[in-house]
Amino acid sequence: MPAARADLESLTRIPSVSLDSFDQQHVQASAEAVADLLRAEGLEVEIVSEGGRPAVIGHRAAPEGAPTVLLYAHHDVQPPGDEKDWDTPPFEPTERDGRLYGRGAADDKAGVMAHLVALRAHGDDLPVGVTVFVEGEEEVGSDSLPALLDKHGERLRADAIVLADSTNWDVGTPALTTTLRGMFRLVVTVRTLDHSVHSGMYGGPVPDAITALVRLLATMHTDDGDIAVEGFATSEATELDYPEERLRAESGLLEGVRLIGSGSILSRLWTRPAITTIGIDAPTVDTSSNTLVAEARAKVSVRLHPDDDPRAAYDRLAAHLREHAPWGARVDVRLDDEGRGFSADAQGPVYDAARAAFADAWGTDPVDIGVGGSIPFVAAFAETFPDAAILVTGVEDPDTRAHGANESLHLGEFERVCLAEAVLLERLGS
Repeated sequence: MPAARADLESLTRIPSVSLDSFDQQHVQASAEAVADLLRAEGLEVEIVSEGGRPAVIGHRAAPEGAPTVLLYAHHDVQPPGDEKDWDTPPFEPTERDGRLYGRGAADDKAGVMAHLVALRAHGDDLPVGVTVFVEGEEEVGSDSLPALLDKHGERLRADAIVLADSTNWDVGTPALTTTLRGMFRLVVTVRTLDHSVHSGMYGGPVPDAITALVRLLATMHTDDGDIAVEGFATSEATELDYPEERLRAESGLLEGVRLIGSGSILSRLWTRPAITTIGIDAPTVDTSSNTLVAEARAKVSVRLHPDDDPRAAYDRLAAHLREHAPWGARVDVRLDDEGRGFSADAQGPVYDAARAAFADAWGTDPVDIGVGGSIPFVAAFAETFPDAAILVTGVEDPDTRAHGANESLHLGEFERVCLAEAVLLERLGS
């Protein structure tokens, strides 16, 4: 683990933000660093790109009669955001109270290192064939992943796939992620005037676009916070003990703010749809003038039941927005992005081996969980390799704050993740 810790810190120091506005040479450097680590473990390694960011593929052949396992992670990271929100520099990994802080220290460079540690644990006696696939653009939507899977699919084909980009239930309690919500994003634009005009001269009979937009967005929810759009799929999640107090603490919900929606908390998080306005384009408070604004727009993020169809769901919401245009305002809706959800049967010998490996590493049985977030590449792997058992695992915990300031990795949990994967390879080989 000390060597793994050092390698993880070296990877974390590379600011491999895959967003276009950042220096993409760092993403290339990150891919090369991952490739070097895999070559050191005796894998045949190639850096590949199909019109997107560089991915790394490494392979060691299976012993006679043994299965092949595909190990996935990604080496690109989210932007750090405002560095003033970080307690320590985001790309200088720093340990505090048993956690390693830094952008990508958990999501997902620890996933990369978990695969490497499992390989190192077995050395020359690897009990299975292994293909390691480390993607370079997961954080910007994996746009070139279909092309990568199409061109390199035969090299990536495996009996079992371990996708290390999720979370565990809690520190000390491992989990297999068996459902992920689907998603889409849209941009809605509202226009009421062909140009902005004086609010004193025309305010009263003439509607402004910002007020119209706010009224339109409000039609997407009932007064209780349930989705008011018809036709979205929903179901109840398998219940685990998740009290409201834990949700409030983990989310940072302010005192006095009520939860919204109906059904169990985990159903609302995992298997029911959610609609969130994540951005609005309009004059800022500091720069606004006394005018009726002619045009305003918003970006809306939607999470879907794992089995709902993103394009059909988008069509439903787009129709709802057009039909509820306030005061005859002109409403334009545009699809921004989409991704399918994932639902695993999670039964069979590979899942049995995974649960046993987790129990060995943690000393307690794992739980099956859903995740409210969306990881569209999981559905892409499931569609490309329908006969492979797909295990969605991860290094995160409820305090990780992936994508946010002060992202961190619990070092004790990281060691258990590495041990579990090494044991899993042993169990799959036997």
